[in-house]
Amino acid sequence: MRTRFAPAPTGYLHLGHVANALAVWGVARRLGAEVLLRIEDHDRQRCRPEYEQALLDDLEWLGLVPDVGPIAGFRAGPTPYRQSDNGPRREAALATLRARGHHLYACDCSRKQLASTGADVGEGTERPYPGTCRDKGLAPGPGRGLRLVLPDGTEHFDDLRLGPQVQEPARQSGDLLLQDRLGNWTYQLGVVVDDLEQGIDLVIRGEDLLDSTGRQILLARMLGRREPPRFLHHPLIRKPGGAKLSKADGDTSLRDLRAAGCTRERLLGRALKLAGLREREEPIALPEALGVAGSLVAR
Repeated sequence: MRTRFAPAPTGYLHLGHVANALAVWGVARRLGAEVLLRIEDHDRQRCRPEYEQALLDDLEWLGLVPDVGPIAGFRAGPTPYRQSDNGPRREAALATLRARGHHLYACDCSRKQLASTGADVGEGTERPYPGTCRDKGLAPGPGRGLRLVLPDGTEHFDDLRLGPQVQEPARQSGDLLLQDRLGNWTYQLGVVVDDLEQGIDLVIRGEDLLDSTGRQILLARMLGRREPPRFLHHPLIRKPGGAKLSKADGDTSLRDLRAAGCTRERLLGRALKLAGLREREEPIALPEALGVAGSLVAR
């Protein structure tokens, strides 16, 4: 069994990433899975080399060493563990979808246009893409994204923490964006292709991604995957107003906490408390912290 820790180098890691990493390593250890480290740098406009190196340094400091993928040396050259080096896999996936008769089409809808039609453009209540460009016959090219028409139907899966789930991908998301107008491969396509290629059969991630699960299971099946991964969605660390922690908002980073003298044990204890996995905020050693996080399974 194999899972992955897959941060995006769009900013410095914060306590939310620590909680996610503890969940990944803790549940993996409990279930006997190995951990693969993957750098999800699909957002080429926001990802920066210094953020990538910082997250590798933070993982080393925390003592969280992956079983697959080196903890350092990503700058040495192309690696299958960095998404930006895997463009040919995405192109091959598109060819597979077309060969199987699925409908892909170019889309020039901007975020402003989608907002005016009520389509989903970010966090919050999801609204499906209304199919504006589906029948326009636009030619692919600069300034145009690429969408996939999803077939109607329901997807059933058992979350290892939340229990049975039922989702309707086509109704919830509409036609799925695979490549954006800037030429970036989207998260939805990237994780499905990489999970399939890298043998990921256990996905551990935050509850904010629960709604993505059905469409990812469906997309993987459209690409030929026979059995979907097992999933566990863990609670998020949230700010007093209810919003999740965000690199974009400049929430306190591990880098700053380390510079201020925060010990690893204290930081682990704080992450577990804020994630609702411990009643009190107390320093805790890494082995014990992983044991606490591992209890997320059928909690």
